[in-house]
Amino acid sequence: MNFNDLYPPVIQTLDHYHWTPVTIARRAAQWLACKAGVKVLDIGSGAGKFCLAAARYMPLAHYYGIEQRGWLVDHAEAARKKLELSNVTFMHGNFTQLSLREYDHFYFYNSFYENLAGTNKIDDSIDYSSGLYDYYSWYLYRQLQQKPRGTRLCTLCSDENEIPPDFQVVHSDMYDLFKCWEKI
Repeated sequence: MNFNDLYPPVIQTLDHYHWTPVTIARRAAQWLACKAGVKVLDIGSGAGKFCLAAARYMPLAHYYGIEQRGWLVDHAEAARKKLELSNVTFMHGNFTQLSLREYDHFYFYNSFYENLAGTNKIDDSIDYSSGLYDYYSWYLYRQLQQKPRGTRLCTLCSDENEIPPDFQVVHSDMYDLFKCWEKI
């Protein structure tokens, strides 16, 4: 199945810069869905491609996507319905409004990157600034610090300044662009 076919052209054109490749989603899901019933949060889930692919490949976990843009959440939800997946929930909002204590493991495809000058933006419907980049990175860092030992994280294209030093890389791929971490 080509996941991009689930979306209209406006979403498909953003795929190269903003959505997780299916091969990476599969690898991340295999790492994050380490036992049945785990809750995996995708921070900045966009059109939901990671959550949907992960839910298809590793169906015993539940995947949650949080996204600031309502129109992307609508596209993610439409794709979820087409796939008839019951182990995915999409939420419209800012991840700083969630309690990360509710989730076991995390997926992060550097959704803060758009806040930096000169980067590809999805649209102009949200505020951007280097201050927001720093704030979001700091907030995620602090939340991950509070997670228990054994917490897992997958990152794609991360600057890694949002990852506390007690997370250790256990696998990397794509010239270190994709990494699997575990809190020790």
